[in-house]
Amino acid sequence: MDGRDWKRFLFPYEQAVEELKIKFKTLRTELKRREEYAPIEFVTGRVKKISSILEKAKRLEVGMDELETGIEDIAGIRIMCQFGEDIMRIAAMIREREDMKVIYEKDYITHKKESGYRSFHVIVEYPVQTSLGMKRVLAELQIRTLAMNFWATIEHSLSYKYKGSVLPEDVRMRLSRAAEAAYILDQEMSNIRDEIVNAQMSFEDDSSLVTKVLNDIQELFYYHRVREAVQFQLRFNEIWEKEDGEMRQLSQEVEAAMVKAKSCYRS
Repeated sequence: MDGRDWKRFLFPYEQAVEELKIKFKTLRTELKRREEYAPIEFVTGRVKKISSILEKAKRLEVGMDELETGIEDIAGIRIMCQFGEDIMRIAAMIREREDMKVIYEKDYITHKKESGYRSFHVIVEYPVQTSLGMKRVLAELQIRTLAMNFWATIEHSLSYKYKGSVLPEDVRMRLSRAAEAAYILDQEMSNIRDEIVNAQMSFEDDSSLVTKVLNDIQELFYYHRVREAVQFQLRFNEIWEKEDGEMRQLSQEVEAAMVKAKSCYRS
């Protein structure tokens, strides 16, 4: 083994993981704020442990001076989504980005692994700005559904337990059946996707409406429209208790009062 400074070697990968996590989380937030459907559910990331890098290099016969090009997943990002069809939509978004370059893709959904593992991997080259200048590092973006991720997490834990040996046949068979069950679950969720998405968007619209009403009422206090603000607050409390669907009407009235208050305040 060479005597490299591992902290220095891994720093660009750590920076890449943090930046990529922020970028994909920001993409999710942007889509939601534009009132569009966001295929990204959540994002995680990690830098491969030194021991895992060395083990993989040994297994793939990658020389110590070839780690940067021979081990593609030192920086790893996992992008989780709700539905199977979201995976290719996210992959398309990645291909269109100008801040990273797609090297190649591995489709383990169409061509699942023998163990039952399903996921879509995109290997990208990502430029990191360091104190020594720009450095391009490889990163693996894994895109999978929540069901696929659950299965993969369990499979990884079992593989670690039986490290260095083959999984017992009964465990392997159960894992395989569980993988198929997860795949069927994803298909069933896709069949009722429109109903699920509409329900989620309706919930988010209602939540945003409540937030807007309360913020507007608070602003009325700021413009010294205390009587109006108190009246609207009492109506809000009444509507909230009854849940009778009058919140949108109240929102329109509060917004009109806000416009009037601002106009009088400026004049």
